[in-house]
Amino acid sequence: MVTLPLCLEAIFAEYPQPEQVFQNLLPGVGDVLNVDRCFLEIRQPIDRCYRIFCWRRSDQFPDLTTDGWQPEQPWEQEDPLFEAALRAEPSIFVEDIETANPEVLNLNFEQQSFGHRALIHAHIRETGTLWGILQPCVFEHPRVWSPFDRAVIHTLTTRLLPWVKAYAELSRELICH
Repeated sequence: MVTLPLCLEAIFAEYPQPEQVFQNLLPGVGDVLNVDRCFLEIRQPIDRCYRIFCWRRSDQFPDLTTDGWQPEQPWEQEDPLFEAALRAEPSIFVEDIETANPEVLNLNFEQQSFGHRALIHAHIRETGTLWGILQPCVFEHPRVWSPFDRAVIHTLTTRLLPWVKAYAELSRELICH
């Protein structure tokens, strides 16, 4: 596992609360990976609820931030990426949604729901449980994800796991009830 860039590592050290970490980490990830939008979906796997924190480089990109916790839809029926995440498969790097294999993603679902062109569907998981998804993306063009991008994502998903899991577990009594 590689060391995170210092600007990202500093966020984990500086902020004691998970929401502070999430809100400050996303712009940092956006800058380090040079993407247009980055969101973090935190998942409560028992009740199948989620909350999204979102950063955008510009207002021209859709904001996916949720107002608190929301009931999770059975997206796996339409979204092979989410289905793969639920199966605890490794993160998926999509260079161009328009040329991706339909077994990897549903083009219509991606275009209608997210509007991006290239993305990383980074699975934050422990054993067989999906706790969250980190999704950096670009909009205007395809993107080849470099070895550096992949290493940062691998390290980030590992570093985020305890924060995401603790946030979901502490919030459980407040969500979806």
